[in-house]
Amino acid sequence: MSERTLCGALIYILQLTLEKNSLTNYFVDIEYNRVKNGCKKVITYDKLRKSIVCDLIVHSRGNLIENDNLIALEMKKSYRSYKDKEDDKNRLKLLTKQDDYYKNSELTRYTSSFKYILGIYYEINIKTMHILIEFYKNGVMDEVINETLFEY
Repeated sequence: MSERTLCGALIYILQLTLEKNSLTNYFVDIEYNRVKNGCKKVITYDKLRKSIVCDLIVHSRGNLIENDNLIALEMKKSYRSYKDKEDDKNRLKLLTKQDDYYKNSELTRYTSSFKYILGIYYEINIKTMHILIEFYKNGVMDEVINETLFEY
């Protein structure tokens, strides 16, 4: 199964959860990277400008300016490279920062602070039914769940 397929299975559950909690102004999208008339971009910690596409996001699609971005989720299969995994984790750190990282800098014109409330890194090993979930808030890892779902 692809990461996109796994994320697709979450859309229905997340959308129902939003509706149940009266968050009907929010939407769940897979691999969405639009912002106004362009693509979302971040300036990495090493000052490289990169386009971003999260596996799954929960946002208002620009309708609620102050609280547009709620959740950014990156999903990885356990056998993916260390670099791929770290790239996703670093992206979540940047996306969840609540301050303007490059405010008053020449780099501000390339990016904005997206200020996602929560970033989720979700790694799954289908063969062993093991999951690793890391939660990111305000640019740092906040909590970790590391467990096997069930034994064969």
